[in-house]
Amino acid sequence: MQIHNVNVPITVTGRHVQVTEAMREYAKKKLDHLHLDYPRIVDAKVILDVEKGRQKAEIILHCANHITIEVDHTCGDIYASIDEAIAKLTQRMRKFKTRLLKAQHRPRSGSIKHIEEHVFTEESLHANEEDHNIEPVLIHKENFRMKPLFPDEAIMDLELSDRPFMVFHNAKNEGRLAIIFRRKDGEYGMIEPESTKVA
Repeated sequence: MQIHNVNVPITVTGRHVQVTEAMREYAKKKLDHLHLDYPRIVDAKVILDVEKGRQKAEIILHCANHITIEVDHTCGDIYASIDEAIAKLTQRMRKFKTRLLKAQHRPRSGSIKHIEEHVFTEESLHANEEDHNIEPVLIHKENFRMKPLFPDEAIMDLELSDRPFMVFHNAKNEGRLAIIFRRKDGEYGMIEPESTKVA
């Protein structure tokens, strides 16, 4: 049963089109019927765009825990575009909840990482720096499979892990390599390296 996402503030605006009351009510009714309790929606924005036979519905959800979900759909009918955008939105929200439930039930066994032991004598600790140049040691190597994700999904994965960053293929930008990282102010930043040819 829906608990959190009730009476969500919804704003419907138009781009290249005057939003009619019927269009506004249709979009709001569809969003009101989202019977999903995660992530908790703070507010929702619907942008309707009609230009040269192209009718697009874009929905942006601002949610708790720094989550922003953006979906859109374009076809020949604005109401059909709203329906398809809502379907995509539902799928994305269900994916978020599935990941959350998996993280909550993830077993803790095997989480301890063993590193190579180094023993230093008392003499070596008090010796001059030039007498003992201790080189940095790679203590842990981790392999993981990068997968195509939308930025909001990458943030969700990062929220559910202890990693300081997440490397993924950005599904919103033709699968380009991207890095989501935690900022000192609690927000998130994203880096998309430019592909350069090595001479």
